[in-house]
Amino acid sequence: MKTYKSLGYLLIMLCWTVSCKKDVKPAVDPMDDNTEQGLKNGVAIDRDKQEVTFALTAPDKSSAFLIGDFNDYKATEDYAMKRTPDGNTWWITLKQLDFQKNYTYQFLIDGQLKIADPYARLVLDPLHDAEVAPNVHLPDYPQGATEGMVSVLSLNNTTYTWQTSTFHRPDVFDLVIYELHVRDFLDQRNYATLRDSIAYLKRLGVNAVELMPVQEFEANSSWGYNPSFHFALDKYYGTTNELKAFIDACHREGIAVILDMVLNHAFGQSPMVRLYQQSGSLSTNPWFNSTPTHPYNVGYDFNHESLLTQQFAKDVIAFWMEEFKVDGFRFDLSKGFTQKNSGSDQSDGAVQQWSAYDASRIAIWKKYNNFIRERDPNFYVILEHFAEDREERELANEGMFLWNNLNYVFNEATMGWNDNSDLKRLFANAHGFEKPQFVSYMESHDEQRLLYKNLQYGNAQGSYSTRDLVTALERMKQAAAFFLCAPGPKMIWQFGELGYDISIDENGRTGEKPLKWDYLKDPNRYNLFTHYAKLIGWKQHNTIFREGLVDHKVNGAVKYYRLKDGGQEVLLVGNFDVVVHDFAVPAELRNNWYDNLAESVLDWHSTSSITLAAGQYYLLSINKLNNK
Repeated sequence: MKTYKSLGYLLIMLCWTVSCKKDVKPAVDPMDDNTEQGLKNGVAIDRDKQEVTFALTAPDKSSAFLIGDFNDYKATEDYAMKRTPDGNTWWITLKQLDFQKNYTYQFLIDGQLKIADPYARLVLDPLHDAEVAPNVHLPDYPQGATEGMVSVLSLNNTTYTWQTSTFHRPDVFDLVIYELHVRDFLDQRNYATLRDSIAYLKRLGVNAVELMPVQEFEANSSWGYNPSFHFALDKYYGTTNELKAFIDACHREGIAVILDMVLNHAFGQSPMVRLYQQSGSLSTNPWFNSTPTHPYNVGYDFNHESLLTQQFAKDVIAFWMEEFKVDGFRFDLSKGFTQKNSGSDQSDGAVQQWSAYDASRIAIWKKYNNFIRERDPNFYVILEHFAEDREERELANEGMFLWNNLNYVFNEATMGWNDNSDLKRLFANAHGFEKPQFVSYMESHDEQRLLYKNLQYGNAQGSYSTRDLVTALERMKQAAAFFLCAPGPKMIWQFGELGYDISIDENGRTGEKPLKWDYLKDPNRYNLFTHYAKLIGWKQHNTIFREGLVDHKVNGAVKYYRLKDGGQEVLLVGNFDVVVHDFAVPAELRNNWYDNLAESVLDWHSTSSITLAAGQYYLLSINKLNNK
């Protein structure tokens, strides 16, 4: 405990603590507007009245003071916070602040614990801010006056003026999402440079960008799944207005922006963790479980059955929707939003129990989804769920989309090992869905890169080897065709369109990876890029790729599927083996086909069999596919 500088201050603290420990609540003026009714956590700025109200939920605490550079970080009676009648929330209104300035502040809890505001939009980190770029103008840290994370109250910041007001989101079934990590996508690692990269994304043809977590996370070099302040933009990549300018520019170019939202957990810098951690246990924490309820949890596990946690999550969701005008969220570890305890170990039994049907988890997600839909009926809600199909069907019936990981089976196919390369989960009927309400991907931030495994472990026969770079890149083209032409939204991991071949484990799984923009100078890799662009263009300009009816046989070396929509039909057929195969053409496929890759017509009316070389494939249609 700190040594107090005056006897008077010590008496103030002693009297306050004693009275609160007797459960005598601080007086609340019944005529004061800032009572429990309408009071919201964080900072409320009233520019007309030139008032600022600070509020902090902290049940069962004895005292709370607002400290900051406006009072030299000293707790005095004038800055003692009042408590709402329910005892949950502490608040105070300041009327003497200069609205031409910015301030730093903290809360002093029970005379001992100094915490930043969990709802702060900007925080100062004395350990890591030195690495933040100088163009991100931060207030000076109050060295010597306090310690730990500090909140920033911004009263004179420039408001961003949005330029794009007519953006219409792509149909969800047309989505081709580009998942990227700012740190490993750009040498400059900032939103301003990322905005300059929109031209590249336009050339590729994607119509949505998914950013890995951007909320304030611990340290600087991170994937971002270790958040500590869910309302603050992490400073390492730039400023709030720079991110808004990026989103605005994406919208101007017809590209939606999806944020990776991490609400399963928080990390140790979180004030909500620290508030109840002094005893070394979270057993009394109103937001978090004292021990995780599921395997693969990281950090501190939110209890989503807690009403306080639900309110916090809704506040976070609403803030990012409204303040940044984003178009969707991909919710990390959505399967963890449960109090049905399956154990925190990673045994097969625990993992299976966690994945089993969970009615309480479904109820929680319906509640959050309804909250989002009330604000924006067309918002993209995407869950990293991986529960059993029955549960995912219920969520899909509510309009949510599920992540669909096809990394393993596609990689087996590209390597030429086809015993375990069944692609049936590309299609809705394999999930028991009526529509393809899932975001399929061959690669994500969390999966090994296809080309890396091809080059390391690919199959070979004679002179044909999937370990050869040129051949491996051609196999990527084949996989991309089967992947992107299947109905429903798709996701590409950054540089997959160029055949990124650096292992996910280089420099540690979450460690920094080398940039490979030089791939664009390699003709073979650039051909893969143009192939992706062509496929994406067809996907987005032909409605058959939204929900076209499907029949398929995709479990062997020779795979095919057919789509039907009105008078149009599309056929994908290819040999994923390393040796030649004959394909017996079923009667229903004997037709005149347009070969969209070779730009020629094939007459299969009397064809009963065709020969497919290793890696050979066709993208055929009854009518030539539209590309614009």
